[in-house]
Amino acid sequence: MTEGRFAFFQNTACEYFPCHETQHPERFNCLFCYCPLYALGRRCGGSFRYTQSGVKDCSACLFPHEAENYARVLEKLEAVIRLAQE
Repeated sequence: MTEGRFAFFQNTACEYFPCHETQHPERFNCLFCYCPLYALGRRCGGSFRYTQSGVKDCSACLFPHEAENYARVLEKLEAVIRLAQE
C-alpha cells in the first residue's frame, strides 16, 4: 500500500488549503495534515528550523505534503512508534 489512491488526498475546501506555501497547489497532499513525523525532531527528514525559544517550526516543510514521499513517511513511522514506546 505504498502507491495508488492511498498515497494522495486533497481537501481544497479546507480554509487553510494549502497550509504551506507552494508553487504547485494542485500537487499538495493533505493526507498527513498534521505531520506524524514531528516528534522525531531532527530525524524527521523534512525542512524545518528551531525558533529561538526551541520550538520546531515546520512552516517551510513540504516533505509530508508531496505524494512521492508517502512511502518514506510510512517507513519513518516505525521510528515514531519506537519513540512512543519509550
